[in-house]
Amino acid sequence: PRPFRVALNVLEDAEFYCIDNIPVGLLRSFIKEIQQRQDPDYDQVGVGLDARNLPDIAQLPGLIDELRNAGGDCEVIFIQATDDILLSRFSETRRKHPLTSEDVSLPEAVARERELLGPIIDMADLIIDTSSTTVYDLRDLVRERVATRGETALSILIESFGYKHGLPDDADFVFDVRCLPNPYWEPKLRPLNGKDKPVRDFLGTEPQVQEMVEDIEGFLRRWIPRYQSFQRAYLTIAIGCTGGQHRSVYIAEAVAERLRDAHGPIQTRHHELPCAASNARRAWTSPLDSRRPRELPLEAQDRKWTRYLPDQRYSKHYSSPSTRGQDARRATNCLLFIRLK
Repeated sequence: PRPFRVALNVLEDAEFYCIDNIPVGLLRSFIKEIQQRQDPDYDQVGVGLDARNLPDIAQLPGLIDELRNAGGDCEVIFIQATDDILLSRFSETRRKHPLTSEDVSLPEAVARERELLGPIIDMADLIIDTSSTTVYDLRDLVRERVATRGETALSILIESFGYKHGLPDDADFVFDVRCLPNPYWEPKLRPLNGKDKPVRDFLGTEPQVQEMVEDIEGFLRRWIPRYQSFQRAYLTIAIGCTGGQHRSVYIAEAVAERLRDAHGPIQTRHHELPCAASNARRAWTSPLDSRRPRELPLEAQDRKWTRYLPDQRYSKHYSSPSTRGQDARRATNCLLFIRLK
């Protein structure tokens, strides 16, 4: 299924009334109708839109502005992926892109879709990149950050990354911790990561590291309430070191732990740590393999059989030059999910 369909399934489980790809021309009438009804069944509505709605989707930014200016609670969740992942998903499923034709190739259609969806990503409250995300990870992310978040609660995510792989597209704050002592240069610590006890013990005894943790914590304690008073729904903090394996992981976990007492559940995510998706091809190399692992990627889920998948397709995104630091309208194509309350 499409990623935003996965998101809608999560919201349906959370008792949202969900619609898959209603024409934008009808969406305005639908919203007006449910506002007039004041029926509790429509208190929470999720609407999924994608390229099938083009070119009418150009009307969407104006509709969102109208709802927000009228005092309505309208959240836009933008779901995207990198070009190579999108092209592989279309080739694997053999589905036709809505914008392809005899004169328009698939890469050209993807580029055109990015251009048309550009104004919407600028309005997004939350951007989710599914390039290296499994379907199970996406479900968890939508459940924790969107479906179960209270109306006035601020959803906070602290993520680690490696600068050599590019900055995350979704970050509101970025902290650079490359100046700190690096466990990578300790041979015994090199194969480990910032969640392993030997690395935590090493970094925990470094005064500079603890000073950095305290400074980031102090900054966030001072500014998170400002974001809450500004009625922000989502806040993403990115912490980066060179490779994203040791220092950034340790500090992200340490800062999250310190902030939980005042700001409730805080999620952490580590872009460069080996994820289950990187092992998908090993788990799904035989048509007779009955396993359904957590690591099954979005583009391979629900298959009844599979062929061997090339290494580069499901390897971690840092194994080749990353586009994560580029502008999202140039680097990725997008799927759109809108939440109306």
